[in-house]
Formats: sequence, structure tokens, C-alpha cells
Amino acid sequence: MKVSFPVPLLAALLLACSKNQPEPASSSPSEPPAAAAQPTASAATAPPKPTSSVPLASALHPELLDPSKATAKAPETFKAKLSTTKGDVVIEVHRAWSPNAADRFYNLVKMGFYDDTRFFRAVDGFMVQFGISGDPAVNAKWQEQGISDDPVKQSNKRGFVTFAQRPTPNSRTTQVFVNYGDNSRLDNSFAPFAQVVQGMEVVDSFYKGYGEAPNQGFIQSKGNAYLDTTFPNLDGVKHATVL
Repeated sequence: MKVSFPVPLLAALLLACSKNQPEPASSSPSEPPAAAAQPTASAATAPPKPTSSVPLASALHPELLDPSKATAKAPETFKAKLSTTKGDVVIEVHRAWSPNAADRFYNLVKMGFYDDTRFFRAVDGFMVQFGISGDPAVNAKWQEQGISDDPVKQSNKRGFVTFAQRPTPNSRTTQVFVNYGDNSRLDNSFAPFAQVVQGMEVVDSFYKGYGEAPNQGFIQSKGNAYLDTTFPNLDGVKHATVL
């Protein structure tokens, strides 16, 4: 069933995604922001202690602290497997669809960025979003590492994968979303770079009970310690690899 959203809510979301605005308690799921607004100064806290025995991303993959190393050119077509808490999902990437996005995704997967991350924003009938590191130190390095915009060549239809972004040029960084339905209304600026070719039923099964509730600014600054304590039912990526 196609889900539509009122225009005023779309405008509200765009304003909420501005660089220095706090993340709203709830927002329209019409245009996924790539790097969420930062928490207000009063919300800032000391780095949290890990909530599990899983080492932080920067300990497992020190290269993630240096985005300048993400320079490899992706193959024209390649597949990436996301081993998730609900099963495997295979994404086929086409560089011709969105070359800058394909290159960034290829580098992030190879560098281990998506390992031990959460599907923090899941809205039934719209999309599921992931791509904020569970390690605040890694997020601090990548939040402003935007890639140049690509022309939109494919439509945001069910199963297509797209980088999220702010309503400003060249703001795609690390967050991506998978379309649950026909979201062609996003085709004015959101350029799909890949498509789920295996495991869409797994994507459909991801936990959606929290909707828009997880605060992206807090995820950026607190990482998995915030999500695992406050939103323990979220599904996640255990490991991502290029096939």
C-alpha cells in the first residue's frame, strides 16, 4: 500500500535537518537526512562506556579514523552482503547509477564501517535507514566528509538503496536507506546507487516499533551505547563484505 505524507511535514523535516538544529522528537519520514542534526549543547555528555564486550570500530579498524584513505574506485558492478541480525541481505551496486555513491559505499564496506551498526530508523511502508557508526570517535571523523552529488538516474522504488542526505549540496556521508515502497517522490534529489537482489524479506522483517524515535544526534555522539540501552530491540548489521 502506498503511503503519502503531507507537504507541511516534508518542509518541517527539511528544516529539522539543518546542521545546528536539534533532532526533533518525531518527524516526517519523507526525506531521510544523511547526517542528523547535532544534539543541543545541554544534551552533550561524556563518551559512554561500551554496553557489550564488542570492541569499538576504531579499535578493530583504525583506518576508519582517517577518511582520506577512502579513495578506491568501485568496480562498475559489485555485490555487498550485509549479515544482519535477521539474516543475509545482498545488495547489487551499479556505479553507472551514482558513481560517487558507489565509490563511497565500496570504501566504507571494505573498511568495516558498517560492521556492528544498527537499523536505527525503520518506517513501515517507507524505508529503513542505517549507517551511523557505533563508535562516536568514528562518527566525529566522517560527519562532514560529504561526497559530490550525482544526477538521479534511477527511481527510489521498492528495494532500491540510496544515500541519505541533508537538504544542502554534497552532503552524503555514510548513511543509506532501503526503500520499502515506491518513493519516487524523492527522485528530485536522492540518487539510488544499488538494489537489494537477495533478502528483501529480511529487510521487511527489521524491527519497526521505534519508528523515528532514536535521536540521530545522540547516535552520532554516543554510539551503540545509547541505542543498545534505550532501543534494545533494534536490528543491525553484524558484518558487511564485498562479494
